[in-house]
Amino acid sequence: MDFIYTEEQRMLADSLRRLVDQSWTYAQRRARQATGKLDAKAWGALAELGVLGLTISQDFGGFGEVPASLLPVHVELGRGLVSEPVIPSAVMGAALIDACDDAARGRWLPDIASGESIVSVAYQEPGRRYDTAPQDCRAAKTAEGWRLNGAKHLVWHGAAATTWLVSARGPDGQTLLLAVPAGTAGVDVTDTPTLDGARCARLDLDGVTLPADALLAEGGVADHALEQALRWGTAALCSHAAGAMERLLEITVEYLKTRKQFGQPLASFQALQHRLAEMLVAKELALSMAYVAVAALTETDAVQARRMIASAKLEAARAGRQVAQLAVQLHGGMGMTDELDVGDYFKRLTIVDQLLGDTAEQLAVLQELS
Repeated sequence: MDFIYTEEQRMLADSLRRLVDQSWTYAQRRARQATGKLDAKAWGALAELGVLGLTISQDFGGFGEVPASLLPVHVELGRGLVSEPVIPSAVMGAALIDACDDAARGRWLPDIASGESIVSVAYQEPGRRYDTAPQDCRAAKTAEGWRLNGAKHLVWHGAAATTWLVSARGPDGQTLLLAVPAGTAGVDVTDTPTLDGARCARLDLDGVTLPADALLAEGGVADHALEQALRWGTAALCSHAAGAMERLLEITVEYLKTRKQFGQPLASFQALQHRLAEMLVAKELALSMAYVAVAALTETDAVQARRMIASAKLEAARAGRQVAQLAVQLHGGMGMTDELDVGDYFKRLTIVDQLLGDTAEQLAVLQELS
């Protein structure tokens, strides 16, 4: 694995850091969270910089970058706690559609790359934790196309999506992937804020009628597409977490250099230096495993790729908890308030474990593959 950015990756990361520093300040981030709505200007800025079409083929309006480019981009987004639906739409949604046929790619990928379409993968069902196989959400064939019934929950940025990519159980028990436009009759959307200031939604689907061309994939192709979406999303999330840890460590160092006790900066106390060292080691381990995760996206051995992704996600969750908890402790009483950035980073790094398969889920995968 090459741990050094290419010149193009470095330039993109530098440009993105400048954008994030200008447009995702503490006040701006909080203002967006208060509305609970997607900021069209911020979303457009990400599209203009190429973030949304990063790995989408140039044939479909993207930039055609290699999967490794996810790392520098999502590290920077993690540093700024960018909560826009980049991972659900531009990573997971694009990866899912890319695993479908050319008709689906041509129809959806250009609009995803431009930011005109926001998609979200709706695959989790109530009471089934992280199981990816649809069971209670079912699609029946009709003369005009499909009729969809069931429920999906924890749809990441589901209310902001213009289209949901819904997994359903077909007439013969096979997996179907269907594109459901927002506003379709029979879809009830319940939007909910999450711990970290992002959003998720529950979709209740009652007799939703769809045309025949709503079908994106079925059977083994659909299973593979969904697996690919989750693998790419997890790799991006690991990079996002590493970036958040990096920035939180910087914030904590700045605080300890400024805050004084007994006439000396807190950073001069050896015991606190040890805690900072622990944070640094944890952050570096998480960053190293983020490289492993993006490397898994080009791994030809499917079993090894699953092992790499699960291991990286485990480390992102573990290191995230450690760095976040130590940061709060080192900020003392101020770390428990809602007035500092540290609290926002703590919440984001806490929720990383729950997204796309928690620690127990990743351990189960590793046990299965051992």
